[in-house]
Amino acid sequence: MARSSLHDRDESIDRAVRLFWARGYHATSLKDLEQALDMRPGSIYAAFGSKAGLFRQALDRYSEEMGGEFGKVAMGAASPVEGIRRYLREVARACTTAGTEAGWPMPGCMLVKTILEIGDDDPEIRERAEQVLAEVESMLAARLTEARALGELRADVQPRRLARLVQAQIMGLRAFSQRSVSARAVRELGDDMGRVLDPYLSQLKS
Repeated sequence: MARSSLHDRDESIDRAVRLFWARGYHATSLKDLEQALDMRPGSIYAAFGSKAGLFRQALDRYSEEMGGEFGKVAMGAASPVEGIRRYLREVARACTTAGTEAGWPMPGCMLVKTILEIGDDDPEIRERAEQVLAEVESMLAARLTEARALGELRADVQPRRLARLVQAQIMGLRAFSQRSVSARAVRELGDDMGRVLDPYLSQLKS
């Protein structure tokens, strides 16, 4: 495939992510996609197979973006625990007006919105959304496992279980941020969420 075609395809998927994220799968019509991607229906089907096929690729791109952001923020911190705290603060920032101005279409999590919207109507799409959420959980668990090995967390901490707690906090934050609350309140909540790890710290790190 030519370089320009690869670039156009990547740009089209990026646009689709923003559109699906903002409107949801069912509310996004083929006409909406034509306008956002600047493509005719035949070109969309030729490139992606179907609206569902494009949506699955949009989910994959969203997953890549999330993983890249987590890696940039969490992996660059002084310690695994601090990395997760920094990531929570960054998620909170992205849920504010500042995050929207930076390119995030809206605070709600595309994955959670997909699961709630799709239900059992399209098992393939729901399964992919579930897989991406599981991948996020695994990223968190890997950092928490490292934290335990380094002595930051108590030896009896179960990284996978704690990762689920942190992920639930993130999902709750994104839902909470859709209320009519100030950006400051959302950012403060991000700080408070970081403290959910305090009871699990080892005595040396507490």
